[in-house]
Amino acid sequence: MSPSFADLFTARDRDAFWSALAADGPVSRGHYLDGTEIWLVTGYPESLTVLTDPRFSSDVAKQSAIDVAGAIGLPEDVAPYLMRTLGAYDPPDHTRLRRLVSREFTARRVERLRPRIEQIVDDLLAGLPEECDLIEDFAYPLPIRVICELLGVPEADLDVWRGWAADLSAPDLERIAGGARGLVGYMAELIERKRERGGEDLLSALTAVRDGDGDRLGDDELIAMSISILIAGHETTVGLLSQSVHLLLTHPDLLTFLRADPQRIPAAVEEFLRCTGPAEIAVMRYALQPVELGGTVIPAGEAVQVVYAAANRDPRRFDGPALLDPARPDNGHLGFGHGLHYCLGAALARAETQIALRSLLERFPRLALAVPSAEITWQPGMKRALTSLPVRTCGRP
Repeated sequence: MSPSFADLFTARDRDAFWSALAADGPVSRGHYLDGTEIWLVTGYPESLTVLTDPRFSSDVAKQSAIDVAGAIGLPEDVAPYLMRTLGAYDPPDHTRLRRLVSREFTARRVERLRPRIEQIVDDLLAGLPEECDLIEDFAYPLPIRVICELLGVPEADLDVWRGWAADLSAPDLERIAGGARGLVGYMAELIERKRERGGEDLLSALTAVRDGDGDRLGDDELIAMSISILIAGHETTVGLLSQSVHLLLTHPDLLTFLRADPQRIPAAVEEFLRCTGPAEIAVMRYALQPVELGGTVIPAGEAVQVVYAAANRDPRRFDGPALLDPARPDNGHLGFGHGLHYCLGAALARAETQIALRSLLERFPRLALAVPSAEITWQPGMKRALTSLPVRTCGRP
């Protein structure tokens, strides 16, 4: 039987799961929780084709072969808000939406955030006890506070929407539906408040942004875009930061290498993205016509999903792909996607992770795991995520 994403919920070693899948060839058959069949693309060059070739569409409306919302557990009343994100459009719609959003979500805005990110990092590190869960006490609150301030989401609402966001990755279709409805309702109300009162935050700007022709985001588009930014804006960084620290604390030579020269951290973060990036699979694409891919013909209308986790370890693209090399000279990983749908928040995730790692290593020169590495566990689900990361800060310098 073809592999199922349900198998990820019980896989003890996710890398081994993806490696076994890739061993079947660069393109293979798989299926979702409800049994819906899809094509899984694990080869690097084949992944680039899917991500850039216009014969593959990101628009679910251009196919009728499968019920995508049903396959991933979204109820019909809120499915459009969770599925019609920026990554689910083709040009010219994608071009229009990206232009409107990128006017506000710019690298310049992120760069202006660096001093504030550094301040939040310092505040969080100053409050860490000598033994703590680094995810709960640092890796999670850092991007949450940053994205809440950037987007204009009240931090007091954190616990509410955090639960809904977690439900979206649950192996339970009812929980997925409940999380989706909760997030959509919450964001619709928040947008109305922003429209009435305004503010200096990103969400307020998005409610008013228009391009040179007077075009603007529709209400449904605004809700979908805001949810996408909110979820991606914290989940990606939580995963990237916590998994990066886990790699450092389980690879002493790597930790010593970065401590000797913190200027190496940005390149190391790129390698962490390749080896253990939090985004393991891409948004679905759909073949608009029969396409030969990796020796397999994908019929028109069928769903295709790129597996970043496997493509980033393709030996045809990377020398020694299983080797963790923080000085890898040619690291064209797909950790943030590729092409038109390259992650809008990549600059923010990089900035947060780089600042956090540098400050963490400087402040705690004897940082270590508080439990044997074998006791560190991973959450079951569609995304790579540690359950917890118990550490000892071992006192301050």
